[in-house]
Amino acid sequence: METFSIENQSELYTVAKAISKLCATNQIFIIEGEMGVGKTTLVGEICKVLNVEDVVSSPTYGIVNTYFSEQYGEINHFDFYRIENEEEAMDSGLDEQLYSGNICFVEWASKIPKLLPDYCVNVAIEIIETNRRKITITI
Repeated sequence: METFSIENQSELYTVAKAISKLCATNQIFIIEGEMGVGKTTLVGEICKVLNVEDVVSSPTYGIVNTYFSEQYGEINHFDFYRIENEEEAMDSGLDEQLYSGNICFVEWASKIPKLLPDYCVNVAIEIIETNRRKITITI
């Protein structure tokens, strides 16, 4: 377990670098935190470190966004905030992607606990103060 305390977005690079190092041996990253905590912002920073040139945005309405990295290939970014049931997650192609070997970032994974494998990296973001976040990475 590794924990970071950050006070501004520029400090996210250190967290993103730590997570990017895990991408060599881990493919599924659960990004947890309440609404507005910065989950998509963190995924964007990780993608920068992974040399993704695509614009990273919240897949809240489309459920999944796909980005490309020269080194890592296809990277999938899921957001299950708006789903009603696990079937909707399956319709998004989740099952295929989780077992494809591609890197997957999953927001709002608490809505699909039965669909996730046991070997996910958990990244929890908590608001400590207005401008301070605690980010904990658990393998």
